Amino acid sequence: MLRDEDRIFTNLYGFESFGLEAARARGDWDGTRDLISKGRDWIINEMKESGLRGRGGAGFGTGLKWSFMPKQTGARPHYLVVNADEGEPGTCKDRDILRFDPHKLVEGCLIASFAIGANACYIYIRGEFYNEAVHLQQAIDEAYAAGLIGPNAAGSGWDFELYLHRGAGAYICGEETALIESLEGKKGQPRNKPPFPAQAGLYSQPTTVNNVESIAVVPTILRRGAAWFAGLGRPKNTGTKVFCISGHVERPCNVEEEMGIPLRELIEKHAGGVRGGWDNLLAVIPGGASVPVLPKSVCDTVLMDFDSLRAVQSGLGTAAVIVMDKSTDIVAAIARLSRFYMHESCGQCTPCREGTGWLSRVMERMVRGQAAVDEIDMLDQVTRQIEGHTICALGDAAAWPVQGLIRHFRPELERRIRARHEGATPTGGRQGAPLAAE
Repeated sequence: MLRDEDRIFTNLYGFESFGLEAARARGDWDGTRDLISKGRDWIINEMKESGLRGRGGAGFGTGLKWSFMPKQTGARPHYLVVNADEGEPGTCKDRDILRFDPHKLVEGCLIASFAIGANACYIYIRGEFYNEAVHLQQAIDEAYAAGLIGPNAAGSGWDFELYLHRGAGAYICGEETALIESLEGKKGQPRNKPPFPAQAGLYSQPTTVNNVESIAVVPTILRRGAAWFAGLGRPKNTGTKVFCISGHVERPCNVEEEMGIPLRELIEKHAGGVRGGWDNLLAVIPGGASVPVLPKSVCDTVLMDFDSLRAVQSGLGTAAVIVMDKSTDIVAAIARLSRFYMHESCGQCTPCREGTGWLSRVMERMVRGQAAVDEIDMLDQVTRQIEGHTICALGDAAAWPVQGLIRHFRPELERRIRARHEGATPTGGRQGAPLAAE
């Protein structure tokens, strides 16, 4: 369990003011100029040594990503873009950071922008986050008024401008190149890669796109040292992470914990346990709606980090833990996610445009048992044709929940089909019929 002195987000629950004075009392903006004076190479090397992996879902090394930016700026400006879109169902960590600890992000934007040679940064915030945008804009205004950003930011000699841009609520704009397209005033659709944003991103200039949490932890890591952060968690899965716990738990919450904490410990210590006790657990989606579901048998022992969850054919994603007890109609739950991804597909890629609609329609039939048993294999095959065959990862996000359902709950799908054919009620979960995983 993470010690209080190792927590980065000390105002995650908003017990104190989000303003500049309170933020400084919590340690923000302390010695920012000295950190910048150590130079770009030092900052990037420290981030590499810390082992910080992107907190937006992909888990790519943050310091390594920064190192891809050209070393010289020349006539081509560099940009930092912060992804505050947070449209992943079940995920609400960035929302609380923006609402209650915005100065950590603003300071992180300055330091990260300096490290990649960017004099300007854009924060792209989800349109529905009204109060969060208000708090963040206030923090930006306070930082400008105090001389912490703007010309000669924090007395460092580096000129830095920070802009807040509100999106219009499209899930696809959480993908970095679709976000860039939207930021440029175009329809939010992903770009083909290469070129990658580090070569041609915003306005075709070198750009780095990072998640809110990834940038917000940067100042604390640099102040306390890469070795401190690397000493938390497990090898290649270091540091702290904000976990979102929702669903059938006693106390849904956001909590900062050490990477690699056992899933059961995370739920029982911070969320009050599963409603009705651990034995009433049916399944957990461990990393936001786009990662495969895990049954209780796996949840008993699995650790919450990138590599441990990949080993059980799921993923950490955004670390949004969605808990489902035995009252859940698991087939209907996954069908609902399929409908979401159908709705949010931008329609650019044929496998995603056609495949997500097909998945949703078949899943609706599976809920009712209106299918043949051999259609389960066909459903799985279609997810394989979508996965990995699209410009962005939305196709994967649509395929993986269905794959997880078939992998772990195939007997329930078959039971519904047989019940339909035999004239019985095929519904499960809340309606009272037994679920296969029980």
